[in-house]
Amino acid sequence: MKKPILSLMAATVFMVGCKNNSEKESNDTEMTSKNQTEIQEETQDEWQELSAENLDHWKAYNAETISDQWQFKDGTLAFTPSEGERDGSENLITKEEYKNFELSLEWKISEGGNSGIMWGVQEDEKFGEPYTTGPEIQILDNERHPDADNGEVRHAGALYDMIAPSENVTKPAGEWNKLVLRIDYDENKGSVTQNGTKIVEFAVHGEKWNTMVENSKFKGWEDFGKTQKGHIALQDHGNKVSYRNIKIKKLD
Repeated sequence: MKKPILSLMAATVFMVGCKNNSEKESNDTEMTSKNQTEIQEETQDEWQELSAENLDHWKAYNAETISDQWQFKDGTLAFTPSEGERDGSENLITKEEYKNFELSLEWKISEGGNSGIMWGVQEDEKFGEPYTTGPEIQILDNERHPDADNGEVRHAGALYDMIAPSENVTKPAGEWNKLVLRIDYDENKGSVTQNGTKIVEFAVHGEKWNTMVENSKFKGWEDFGKTQKGHIALQDHGNKVSYRNIKIKKLD
């Protein structure tokens, strides 16, 4: 009679063990799924979308309203200059100010076009243009715009008039280019990655930065690049330019 009892006890222990293992596996699966969801949510929360079907995150520089020169359509933010003689420029800036950040977007320039992306921009009536205070990453039709003849420091992807791209990875006018601008004042590092290739690296303050400015057209500009926190600007240079998938991540 002992063997059946032992067999029954063994079977019971086996069934309990299986149940516990099953519950553990179920809990592990649930926790893994929960962790993955939390990680995905945290990752999504890191990025702030700046492109949508409206201009809620943007304003006109030194103005209260935005004209129909800037429009969102089918996920694309496009600037199309009005026909005829225009009364000044209409640059677009973020409503929020940023210090340490990573900006990711795609840009497309028209044939013969010129534009730019700036950071650290200060908005004030005494500054007529964002480039008075904000350093610029060049957007350009390298093949057709005459500014390309002024050297590679004026080519697309350059830290304008200061650091040239290490190589030309820019796609022709009318095609989309992906650009990632990373600015970190705490680490004193800035970089531009275009179409998957890091093409520009630079200091953002201190002796190296000051030397770059001294050797550029911005020498003697009292307010240029002096403020670490400011707006992101999209330039009106009088040519059609388009942006899409615009998003920003704070590094603070």
